[in-house]
Amino acid sequence: MQKIATLLFWSVISAAFIGPGTVTTAASAGAKYQFSLMWALSFSTIACLVLQEASARLTIVSGKNLGQAIRMQFSGGISGVAILIVVVGAIIIGCAAYEAGNILGGVAGAALATGWPGDALTLFCGLSAGLLLWFGSTQLVAKILGGVVALMGLAFLITAFLISPSLPAIFKGGLVPSFPPASGLLIMGLIGTTVVPYNIFLGSGIAIASKSLKEMRFGLGIAVLFGGIISMAVLVVGTAIAGEFSFAALSEALQQNLGKGADLLFAFGLFAAGFSSAITAPLAAAITAQSLFARKDVSQWQPNSWRYRSVWLGVLLTGILFGLTGVQPVPAIILAQALNGILLPLIAVFLFIVINHPGLVGKPGRNGFFANAVMTAVVFISVLLGVANILKAGGAAFGYSLPSEQSMLIIAAICAAVIFIPVLNIVKRNRSAGDMRMN
Repeated sequence: MQKIATLLFWSVISAAFIGPGTVTTAASAGAKYQFSLMWALSFSTIACLVLQEASARLTIVSGKNLGQAIRMQFSGGISGVAILIVVVGAIIIGCAAYEAGNILGGVAGAALATGWPGDALTLFCGLSAGLLLWFGSTQLVAKILGGVVALMGLAFLITAFLISPSLPAIFKGGLVPSFPPASGLLIMGLIGTTVVPYNIFLGSGIAIASKSLKEMRFGLGIAVLFGGIISMAVLVVGTAIAGEFSFAALSEALQQNLGKGADLLFAFGLFAAGFSSAITAPLAAAITAQSLFARKDVSQWQPNSWRYRSVWLGVLLTGILFGLTGVQPVPAIILAQALNGILLPLIAVFLFIVINHPGLVGKPGRNGFFANAVMTAVVFISVLLGVANILKAGGAAFGYSLPSEQSMLIIAAICAAVIFIPVLNIVKRNRSAGDMRMN
């Protein structure tokens, strides 16, 4: 029973990243590129597990969450303040972008089921989420809606099995990286929707309730792997869509394979995924700001304080405004996930630094050789892909002709190395200083 309770506790992480963004990006990747981008989900699942484990371990060992650890590591001086502003700014911007996708996805699901006008549904979702956040009674609703999302995930797993996809094609797509033309945005979207930057702070925050590292690793490991498998199942189902991806096309694919009623399950599941995430994203932004800026007078950042409420309210209003502008949900959601994929390297770099600081986690809690090797690879690849997409977006914005995907990756790898080498030096210096103090 204890293991089941642990698994249910940590399933909040997988439930948080299986939302409208996952459905949209994974199914779009399958519809447009078949199994060619499955490797991005394989990588992002491993990356999610590595980063979430490190973030949770930091809290369990030190008693401090990730935001507090970053504040301690980089406190003092103008540079320290600048770093805190950049981190919290990145998280809030990422949450706001994610919130736009949450509202748009939830409204799209409700519209499929009811046929009601989008503006009315947007206001209903936004007002309901706001009231739940204001009065704090979100846990019961999140559990109920999370159950519906789990049913939707089960529907995708069954449908993926019924489609009878080519197993060799799945394994090749999942293990061999490929970069089809114009696939960069979707690749970052697949990574950004799985390794959600604010989820790293969320996982660190809830880890304080864990009793041991072993218990945390068991629950978190199974929850993240199961979430990754569901995401891959969504991509497989997307390969059955003829033509361009849309929620209606995906709903039809589910109905053809599972029979009558599957379309309604998908519609309500999509609404549930969007609405529950519409509560989680603003809350995570407020918790992150609280952990970074609450110092001696913590009452200024209590859940009922104006500072705390202004953060989640700003994020929520961003999502509502996007919903009311009539933006098409699919491209907006993909763009939001890609933005989070670009912000991910920033958070991953800071986590990499603090988890190797003996003064914060002690010698037993810091990364060992193997953990550092894996985390180095994950963080470097995240930085590389983020740089590649920034270069691509910059080139397109200023009208420069872009090189091939292979050339772009070489340029991005050089830029990533220039960024990453100082980070490695900081980690090495921290570990050496810690070893000297302990000897």
